[in-house]
Amino acid sequence: MRRSRNIPLANRVQEVTPSLSLEISAKAKAMKADGLDVCSLSAGEPDFNTPDHVIAAAKCALDEGKTRYGSAAGEGKLRSAIAQKLQTENNLPYSPNQVIVTNGGKYSLFNLMQALINPEDEVIIPSPYWLSYPEMVKLAAGTPVIVPTTAQQQYKITAQQLQDSITPRSKLFILNSPSNPTGAVYSREELTALADVIVKNDLWVVSDEIYEKILYDQAEHISIGSLNPEIFARTLVSSGFAKTYAMTGWRVGYLAGNQEIINAMISIQSHSTSNVCTFAQYGAIEALENPLSQDAIKEMLTAFTERRKMVLEILSTIPEVSCSEPYGAFYLFLDISKTGKTSFNFANEFLEEMQVATVPGIAFGNDSCIRLSYATDMTTLEKALERLTKFVQTA
Repeated sequence: MRRSRNIPLANRVQEVTPSLSLEISAKAKAMKADGLDVCSLSAGEPDFNTPDHVIAAAKCALDEGKTRYGSAAGEGKLRSAIAQKLQTENNLPYSPNQVIVTNGGKYSLFNLMQALINPEDEVIIPSPYWLSYPEMVKLAAGTPVIVPTTAQQQYKITAQQLQDSITPRSKLFILNSPSNPTGAVYSREELTALADVIVKNDLWVVSDEIYEKILYDQAEHISIGSLNPEIFARTLVSSGFAKTYAMTGWRVGYLAGNQEIINAMISIQSHSTSNVCTFAQYGAIEALENPLSQDAIKEMLTAFTERRKMVLEILSTIPEVSCSEPYGAFYLFLDISKTGKTSFNFANEFLEEMQVATVPGIAFGNDSCIRLSYATDMTTLEKALERLTKFVQTA
């Protein structure tokens, strides 16, 4: 009989925290497969189809034989379209050579960490954060420095907090506006104050702007790199097509920034994922260049606005929970601390007892909250919130 042996996994893998969101999601899918009426409020993607003209462009690319290997940096036409978009919409004067196309927005950030972060370099991350940020830093052998924020400050890091967290080992600051999971959007004044600290301390900042077009109540998206030439020189912008154009499965993202860093990322990409799916990139070009995309975005945003209004109204009637009003993205970060439960226990019991799937806040660095997504239909939302009311009142 062969004896089992311990697998000598790399130390960096053992540093990574397993995904609680995937654990909850897997349980919800299993319950649904068993015939239970599960309401999922855990989705991090729009519940809309990719616009028809984008699909048609990818089909056309297939018909034209665009199925071969491409440039590791991305199709030239797409890099140019992204640079043009950043210049005209975000006031960021990047050239096409300062853009890399990646396998989704997530890989643009992972690739950046590999290119920029050395062992023991510190990366400053405000909490709550998108759950993959600290893990990407760890996989690059860096040190995540978590700076907690509160609902009272709308879950936004202040310039003073940023300054206080800086040490001689600090190298990068991660900014996410609009934010996942809180929906927070930084104002021009707040960004200017942060930019002053970044420039003063000669840090790099990566601005994750994947939700930039999903905004409410006259909220304005401002790219921190657009504020002045000094902060622009230290800014890297990560984004993609997943949220704005309902293209989550297409896996097309990008990062723009310093030419030397982009070249390093291209080198890493050439030895890892090679090029992004060729014909998918032609769909992305169409998404950027066809005016019909604006109609699709408007339709999606109208639906999200209606859902957000309804969810906030219902939640305001439930005294056991509270949340800061989100001004971007399609999430609510719900404070459940009055129930006395940890976020994982709350989410797990809510799923088991009421068949509603949410994401524990501990995955985002805050154990007092859960994340709800309203990227689903009104009927599901109403049913889920009715079950939430019953759950917290009987817990």
